[in-house]
Amino acid sequence: MALSANDAFAAGRRKSRRGRRGRGTLSEINVTPMVDVMLVLLIIFMISAPLLTVGVPIELPKTSAGALNDQSQPITVSIRRDGRIYIGEEEIAFSGLSDRAIGLAEGELARPIYVRADGAAQYATVAQVMAALSTSGFTRINLITDTGGPSTEAAATETQADPAAPSG
Repeated sequence: MALSANDAFAAGRRKSRRGRRGRGTLSEINVTPMVDVMLVLLIIFMISAPLLTVGVPIELPKTSAGALNDQSQPITVSIRRDGRIYIGEEEIAFSGLSDRAIGLAEGELARPIYVRADGAAQYATVAQVMAALSTSGFTRINLITDTGGPSTEAAATETQADPAAPSG
């Protein structure tokens, strides 16, 4: 492999009469420090992103539906396994749910509401919460589930509930 006269690495080894003026400039950028910084930032964001979710810790049921992409800030209503209802991280009684949701929406009834219910929560409680929000005038009520197909607990319950079902 031949070296050119403008090769920055060869410039230091050549003997030239012109002295410093004869050396070529180093025109290569060392990207290793930039890659190191980017990898550190990537790790920091990967660790901190799950910590930014707002809400009460609950186990979401699994479905095969995809995630929603929405631009406006939603109101999150969470229903725990024991039936307690939360708006954001604030526990609220069922009787005050509609008024509090309308207050948070600032009269914007087209604002999305995400209902997160624990998989073991009573269906009646979830239905009552969604009905109360709907009768309050909200038009964009979404039920949040965990993606990835049916949960293993639900599949085990189905097979135990119907022992006469043919196994395939």
